[in-house]
Amino acid sequence: MNSSSLSKHKEIRLYLPKHFTKVLMICIVLLGVCVIASLVLGSRLVRFQELMDGLFHPDIDSYGANIVRKRISRTVFTLFCGAALGVAGSLMQAVTRNPIADPSILGVNTGASLFVVCGIAFLNISTAGQYIWLALAGAAITAVFVFGIGSMGRGGATPIKLVLAGAATSAALSSLVTAIMIPRSYAMDQFRFWQVGSVGSANWNAIVTFIPFLAVGILIALITAPALNALALGDEAATGLGVRTGVLRLVAAAGGIFLCGATTALAGPIGFIGLLSTHVVRLILGPDLRLVIPMSAISGAIILTLSDVCGRLLGNPGELEVGVVTAFVGAPILIILAMRAKVRSL
Repeated sequence: MNSSSLSKHKEIRLYLPKHFTKVLMICIVLLGVCVIASLVLGSRLVRFQELMDGLFHPDIDSYGANIVRKRISRTVFTLFCGAALGVAGSLMQAVTRNPIADPSILGVNTGASLFVVCGIAFLNISTAGQYIWLALAGAAITAVFVFGIGSMGRGGATPIKLVLAGAATSAALSSLVTAIMIPRSYAMDQFRFWQVGSVGSANWNAIVTFIPFLAVGILIALITAPALNALALGDEAATGLGVRTGVLRLVAAAGGIFLCGATTALAGPIGFIGLLSTHVVRLILGPDLRLVIPMSAISGAIILTLSDVCGRLLGNPGELEVGVVTAFVGAPILIILAMRAKVRSL
């Protein structure tokens, strides 16, 4: 994929669906409601005055105001993670031309998990920076391996070969994770909390660490979106339009690795967000990735934030980890959507 071919795709006019403005406004309202709910609801309900004190009066040191301030970092982190997973889902679905794929299709989650587990078990890692670099290394190595396996034989890296290679690699790496952790009880508790997916330990240091990876991943997604639209027509058609499909897949997958790997490192392997958010957006707004990618970021942020609030309410006085909520809610919803929409390959 060269700059001239990419600019050629950018010249294609973006046609907005008639209901796009309405959908966007609804999403913005839902996002605002989710943010307020995340700040107010939990094991301790925050009153309106406490919310105002926590947001706008840093000199007030009341219990309720401090709760709000603590929840601000958690809410921002949740929004960022949801957006990252939503965009990663869009990229992986486009790369594999599979409308119900998610980042784990290339073994990204499992590869990141394996490297983090090795860090916990053998290197005693504990900081966000250590987690994120190990997770990115694991995700990248696994994705390259899967892409290499899927590229072997006739036809190159076809969608079905990538899916099969990713599934087989994920199964093998999951077994390695289990083998490493079972004899090491001292690391099991730390890993068990991380493995289910949680945003409860969010802090501003983790957010600052996360922002560069989020920005790079989303930038890659937006730049490659026009060419990925051509890829949806098939490799031969995309090649005829001037797209270098192999390079495009590598670049787009790299964006997904940045987003999903960084999120997995800091929040654990949270599932179904990328799968569900992108699928819903595609059903409502159509397949144009120039719309799907930014709207998947918004819908992913909404879904993950809402799941986090539900986990706090359901687990009161403690909390139910967000990864459990997304798995419990996401699976049946996705099945219903797939059955009603009669999902076909892109």
